[in-house]
Amino acid sequence: MEQFEQLTTPFMLMQVVALGLITLIAVNVGRRLRGSVAAQRIVATSGVRNRLLEAVYIVSPHITALLLAAATDGFVHVWGRVPKLLDTSISLIALFLLVRLVVYVFRVSVGNRAPIKGWGNVISLIIWGALALHVLGWFEPMVAALDRVGVQTGSARISVWSVLKLLSTVSLFVLAAAWLARWIERRLMSMTSVAISMRLGLAKFIQAALIGLSVLLGLNAADVNVTTLNVLTGAIGIGLGFGLQAIASNFVSGFVLLMDRSIKPGDVISFSGTTGTTTEAFGWVQELRGRYVVVRDRDGVETLVPNQHLITNPVINWSYTDPRVRLKLPVRVSYDCDPERALEILVKAADRHERILSDPAPVSRLMAFGDYGFELELRFWIADPQEGVNNVRSDVNREIWRLFSEQGIRIPVPQREVAIVSGTSFAQPHD
Repeated sequence: MEQFEQLTTPFMLMQVVALGLITLIAVNVGRRLRGSVAAQRIVATSGVRNRLLEAVYIVSPHITALLLAAATDGFVHVWGRVPKLLDTSISLIALFLLVRLVVYVFRVSVGNRAPIKGWGNVISLIIWGALALHVLGWFEPMVAALDRVGVQTGSARISVWSVLKLLSTVSLFVLAAAWLARWIERRLMSMTSVAISMRLGLAKFIQAALIGLSVLLGLNAADVNVTTLNVLTGAIGIGLGFGLQAIASNFVSGFVLLMDRSIKPGDVISFSGTTGTTTEAFGWVQELRGRYVVVRDRDGVETLVPNQHLITNPVINWSYTDPRVRLKLPVRVSYDCDPERALEILVKAADRHERILSDPAPVSRLMAFGDYGFELELRFWIADPQEGVNNVRSDVNREIWRLFSEQGIRIPVPQREVAIVSGTSFAQPHD
């Protein structure tokens, strides 16, 4: 009752109202700064200077709250009173500012694709809450209260505190392993003397190994007997063997692709399984992930192709050893035209295109005598299939049509003749 009376004194209520106003002002200042055009531009660009400015924008509400609280506390001290609530709040605000900076630095060091991106405030609040309980002297009583809530399972006892301790410990070890894996990945990617696929394979393998090791170390640090998890790990193994067979196969296929270097970032591939110079399912390999490969086509659409599909199905790698590919254009001309002249025109049409190679030179062939005319074929090579294949075909076909029109070479139109015979009797079948 005495403590309640102390909390409801006018001086204490005045401090509570002052802290509420400080919080509202700080939140509004931070929201305006982070929502500004300059802040969004800084976040979208890279560089040490921009990261420092981004850190300032992130902690701007905490800095504002700390300055306002310190000014209010100083004013009250000058007034001759001792604002214990404000004094404690200043320490807690400064602690929150420090925690938020540490979390931000950790997130930047891991990378923009880190899973913790967007969770900075939540993680900071959790860490700050635990540290604030230590500062206020409430941590030990809270632990004792949580440890009393639990169940007895055989020789072991599971309490709320043991579960929270397990989750927090394993999470810290996993975050540390992710940071170390990211650091190793950056060092590996800077080794230009090693093939890119080898660097990616080593980075993914090290990341998986460190994450697995961190989970085991976290369990051990949380005083969990790992040997008691044999039944659980056995069940997980059976699940991977049956229910998660496709996922496990994709992960293994991903490591195979990285190690044998058959497909690597920057390659131009067709994964439709159709042989020849088809452009179906045609695109550029953007990145190799643990479970899938990101392929971007000419329309800007990114397709996530499972690794197992690239291992078990035929894949055309247009840039595996030599980026040059040969294209074929079938052309039919009328029997009334000179085939030699038509063959010369085909080669001339190919020679005028800037993307067609002169070595090997374009050639034309008389392939067959068809039902409606000569079956000709133009063959030529290009060295940049990543720039498109059908656009070259279109340009050459348009040039062929123009030259044929100038030289009087006709392309025959298929025709059918139907003969109607009248007065013919047909024998009726009979038994």
